[in-house]
Amino acid sequence: MSKQISSILIANRGEIALRIIRACKELELKSVSVYSDEDKSSIHVKRADEAYHIGPAAPAQSYLNMNRIMEVAIKAGVDAIHPGYGFLSENETFAELCEKNNIIFIGPKSLAMELTGDKMKCKRIMKQAEVPTVPGSEGVIDDVDKAVEIANEAGYPVLLKSAFGGGGRGIRLAKDEKELRQEFEMAAAESKAAFGKAALFVEKFLEKIRHIEFQLVRDSHGNTRHLFERECSIQRRHQKLIEMSPSPIMTSEKRNEIGEIAKRAADAVDYLNAGTAEFLCDPQGNYYFIEINSRLQVEHPVTELVTGLDLVKLQISIANGEPIPFKQHDLTLNGAAIECRINAEDPFYDFAPSVGKVPYCNLPYGPGIRVDTYLYPGCTVSGFYDSLTAKLISWGSSFDESRRRMRNALDEFVIEGINTTIPLYKTIMNDERFINGDLSTDYLDRYSIIKKMTKELKAKNSDRQKRLLPAVASAIIQTEYAKRPSKRDHSVQNIWKFGGVA
Repeated sequence: MSKQISSILIANRGEIALRIIRACKELELKSVSVYSDEDKSSIHVKRADEAYHIGPAAPAQSYLNMNRIMEVAIKAGVDAIHPGYGFLSENETFAELCEKNNIIFIGPKSLAMELTGDKMKCKRIMKQAEVPTVPGSEGVIDDVDKAVEIANEAGYPVLLKSAFGGGGRGIRLAKDEKELRQEFEMAAAESKAAFGKAALFVEKFLEKIRHIEFQLVRDSHGNTRHLFERECSIQRRHQKLIEMSPSPIMTSEKRNEIGEIAKRAADAVDYLNAGTAEFLCDPQGNYYFIEINSRLQVEHPVTELVTGLDLVKLQISIANGEPIPFKQHDLTLNGAAIECRINAEDPFYDFAPSVGKVPYCNLPYGPGIRVDTYLYPGCTVSGFYDSLTAKLISWGSSFDESRRRMRNALDEFVIEGINTTIPLYKTIMNDERFINGDLSTDYLDRYSIIKKMTKELKAKNSDRQKRLLPAVASAIIQTEYAKRPSKRDHSVQNIWKFGGVA
């Protein structure tokens, strides 16, 4: 590749910062990391060629402080900034700030980001491009009576969504008019607190739906490619937990059809670089576009494993002005991949956050296993940032091989000191509905997966206690026996009987 980009500042932390640093090293580019007070001992600080402190632990004063990050970028003399995901990755103001300072933003242009970030503008553009969208309001709703009118027309239940939301935040469900009126003010306040704007829109709530997304890449020469689909239906609170490719319901014909629609969506907003077109699929097989995520996705390793591509290196190449080096027909979907997001949350207590020091961790290895993480023995999981601690990804020649590899890797994965979502994924990997591909965004609730997980853990602990009881009984009897005077033979013919087990 050309040397237009020779150095990159990574405006992020954790596993995604490490992922980008690795790509920089492979391309022999200088990597520059930034860190907050909380992250001064993090691996991404040590692995980068240069590292700069940017402020206190609070995100607003560090990883969201675009002016401070730009100061560091100018001081370090970097050619480009990679935002990763989260933080400033979908902030059009930051992308524009990069453009003004002649620093390449590795992502879409600020205008495209503005269009994709405003869900109502984006929806109107998609309709013009003949991309199917979910029934609902045509624009932002600023009073509850108008919301009720649209909901009555679309039919209940409906979702109230922030026009500037993302990551599953700013969404509320209303099953009838009474609930809609109750939720409207709270949704507006929530949207304003999270995104700075109280703009809401109403959308028909589709039941028993699947969440399927298409990975996209588009270059500055007008070439657009889709890199196949990822099924992201297993979620909690509208946020993804497990992603996989291929989707169990996707045929090659439907893949080509929806893939072309996804490409049309990217072209409609003059998208650049890597992004994702997200769709809902109803039980009848109808697909509805919901949004374009204008960044690299958390789940990008799934696509990397089934295509053999390195998406971060491809991002850098596109940002360098180079054309995508392959045609659509060159791509093949090879095998099956599954990703489990290892979150620092307690699935037994409504996914409550879990933070603290990790005195020990053991990462799984083996054929078809990949772990993207910032964890190491002695590190600290902070409460200031996202709960994602690691991504465990498995690949196999078939879905079942990938699933079995994932199941075994989860058994090997040990993280001490905090609670994680690992027990939940162990249950899911053995669940018949998951194995048969019977998925939907309400999968956890519909099949009472949390209850099943709890029941399995209790049974496992009970079985473990039963297996330990003979050994405990033996130890007690042997101890008592040793205390007795040895005047005559006290040999025990059946210690299990004495222990009340035989």
